[in-house]
Amino acid sequence: MMNSDIIYTEAFVWIWLPGMHDPVVAGKLFSSGEQLLFHYGRSYLARHNAISIYEPELPLTTGILPLPGGLHMPGSIRDASPDAWGRRVLINQKLGLRDVHVDTNILNELTYLLESGSDRIGALDFQLSATEYVPRNPTNAYIVDLLKSAERVEQGVPLTQELDQALYHGSSIGGARPKALIEENGKKYIAKFSTSTDLYSVVKAEFVAMRLAQMAGIQVAPVTLTQASGKDVLLIERFDRVFANGNWQRRAVVSALTLFGLDEMMARYASYEELAEIIRHRFTNAAKTLKELFSRLVFNILCGNTDDHARNHAAFWNGNMLSLTPAYDICPQGRAGNEASQAMLIVGESRLSRLSLCLEVASHFLLPRKEAIIIMEKQLHAIVDNWTEVCDIAQINKTDRALLWGRQFLNPFAFDDLGEEGRSLKRLAEKFRGAWVV
Repeated sequence: MMNSDIIYTEAFVWIWLPGMHDPVVAGKLFSSGEQLLFHYGRSYLARHNAISIYEPELPLTTGILPLPGGLHMPGSIRDASPDAWGRRVLINQKLGLRDVHVDTNILNELTYLLESGSDRIGALDFQLSATEYVPRNPTNAYIVDLLKSAERVEQGVPLTQELDQALYHGSSIGGARPKALIEENGKKYIAKFSTSTDLYSVVKAEFVAMRLAQMAGIQVAPVTLTQASGKDVLLIERFDRVFANGNWQRRAVVSALTLFGLDEMMARYASYEELAEIIRHRFTNAAKTLKELFSRLVFNILCGNTDDHARNHAAFWNGNMLSLTPAYDICPQGRAGNEASQAMLIVGESRLSRLSLCLEVASHFLLPRKEAIIIMEKQLHAIVDNWTEVCDIAQINKTDRALLWGRQFLNPFAFDDLGEEGRSLKRLAEKFRGAWVV
């Protein structure tokens, strides 16, 4: 148990280089007033295979590296830190606080980095030592135990010693909903759980959206649905791990928030339009990637996923170029009425969840408007043609199907303001909405 009086002032950043099974120390992160600053170690800079943690933010150069304007720590390092759920787990574990609304700033950023599990997203980890790497990985937990632990954290009840380690492994991953990390049959997964406050089966809805996205031609992380203790569990296969020669290799990942040079306080400025610009200049296979991102934007609108913020988009980093990761968080969000907005701006200052905005921004993705409309039509057909089959696989009941169809999926608001060229899309959606029977 951590002494709550301990205040960390520095951490050594370890990195898995491409194709390597073991990490090496890259440099040191340290407190300087309200900021966390980083510099590379001399031994790391001298390596023939050294890569930057991420450029242009942390280029391979000597000395303390300045922060981008407005940031209190490097974004590429913040990407490896826990988000809301992982922070609640650590606060529960380390301080035993019962208040479910506790301020997560009660622990500092270095504590979250140094006390969370080592199997975090991407290729970084954090240690107190510059010479000895000791992973904070407990033994693989059973899903049933993970569910029990998640329920206790959700209720603000301190974890028992037995259940402590069950969630600890996944404390370093992002997001606000209960989740954990597991390994089964030679694969690594993020396990997402339902909660007592869900008004419908959110876990099943995400499974349906992810499967339909794949059927619509979008590159997504493989998902499976299982149950434990009578509760639904979504398993999302990790794409930042590669099993080779009997060992796990790690792939470096940076969020779109880091690509923008923003933090959570500035996330409202993130936009698809700007991300398309970054892709054109810094990604491999730019044209193919632009079409893929445009397709994800369209599908988010068609399925009612308005939680498409900049941490829910990410790229692999190989030290030279970027490439888009598979989509990993496509989850229809509850909505009271028809009107909705995407988390990221689509074009200019508008983020309304409308296909008309997608057509307006299509040229930024190097797509003619006719091709953009074809993408939308194909997605509409993929959703409708596979809806019943995927819902049956997920065993979604009639009530939840009726709740999702026409409200999250194919909401009429998405088809407003399409104009003459998009009128066929609106008619198609109206036909599909009316044809489906519970």
